Amino acid sequence: MKIFRGLRHPNLASACALTVGNFDGVHRGHQAMLALLKSEAAHRGIPSCVMTFEPHPRDYFAALRRQPDLAPARIATLRDKLAELARCGIAQAVVLPFNTQLARRSPDNFIDEILVQGLGVRYVLVGDDFRFGAQRAGDYALLDRAGARLGFDVARMDSYEVHGARVSSSAVRAALADGRMDDAAALLGRRYTISGHVVRGRELGRQLGESKRGAADGFRTLNLRFSRRAHAWKPAASGIFVVRVLGLTPQPLDGVANLGVRPSLDPNDINGGRVLLETYVLDWPQALGPEGGYGKIIQVELLHKLHDERRYPDLADLTAGMQRDCADARAWLAARAARI
Repeated sequence: MKIFRGLRHPNLASACALTVGNFDGVHRGHQAMLALLKSEAAHRGIPSCVMTFEPHPRDYFAALRRQPDLAPARIATLRDKLAELARCGIAQAVVLPFNTQLARRSPDNFIDEILVQGLGVRYVLVGDDFRFGAQRAGDYALLDRAGARLGFDVARMDSYEVHGARVSSSAVRAALADGRMDDAAALLGRRYTISGHVVRGRELGRQLGESKRGAADGFRTLNLRFSRRAHAWKPAASGIFVVRVLGLTPQPLDGVANLGVRPSLDPNDINGGRVLLETYVLDWPQALGPEGGYGKIIQVELLHKLHDERRYPDLADLTAGMQRDCADARAWLAARAARI
C-alpha cells in the first residue's frame, strides 16, 4: 500500500475509488466497507484509496477548546491503522493533517478541491453517518448531488451488525475500557494488538529483584513509548494484561504488560508522563541475549486484563506486585491451553 501525507505527490494516482473516515481500529464494519471499495475499484480499473486524518478531528477540537477530555480514547496508533488498511488490500492511503484550514473548508470546497481536483475521484463510498465540511454541514445527499453534477458515483453503506449489535469504534472503545478483550476481538475480527519500536527506558525493571531464571536482570521489559505531542495518543485500553509478543522470535512469546502512565513512578522520569507499553516476557529466549529486543518492531497482543494500574509505595511492593501478576498470567495461560 502506498501512503501519502497530503495531496501534493507525483506518485498519487490520478483517479481512484475512495472512502473517507477516521477508521480507528479498522474493525469488522470498516473491513466490510473496504472489501466493497476494493470490488468497486477493480470493476472500474482504478486503485482503491482511503483518506484519513491525523490528528483525529475530535483531538483537534478538544485542543482548540482546551478541553482535553473531549478527545476520544484511541484504539490504534496511526502506524497500526495504516498496517491494517494495508492488510485489507487497499492500494493507497492519504493522511491529511486535520488543522484549521481543513476544519474551515465548506462542503463544496472539500468536494471540489480535495475529492475532485486532489484525488480525481470516480467513486466515493461513505458510511450511513458520514458528515463532512465546516460545522459538519455536508452529508450523503449533498455529496450525491455533487457526484451527479461532477461525474463521480456515490454510494452509502449501512451499519454492520454482529449478533444484532452495531459494530463501531465506540463499541470497541467501550469493550477495551471495560477490559472485555474477547468482546473487543469479536468486534475487531482479530486480537487487539499494539506495535512499535522497542526503546530504552529507565531500566528500573533490572532493579526489581531476581528473575525466576536466576539471572540478576530482574523484570527486564520491552518498552514502546508513544507521542509527546499535544494530540498525544490516549489509549482505549489501560492496565495490566496477559499478552503475546510477536516479532522477536518465530514463535510468539508469552508475557505480562503494563499499558498506561506507570503511576508507581515519578511522572518526571524519562517517560515524561507519556503512555508507555511495558512488556515483560515470562521466559526470555537466551538466544536473543540481554539486549536482543532494542530497536526491533514488535507486536503485542493483549489477551486478558488482570487489573487496572496500581500505585505501589516502594520498589519492594512493586516487585511483589509484579511477581503476583506473572503468577496470575501463567495460571491464566495454563487454563487457556487446557481449554484448547
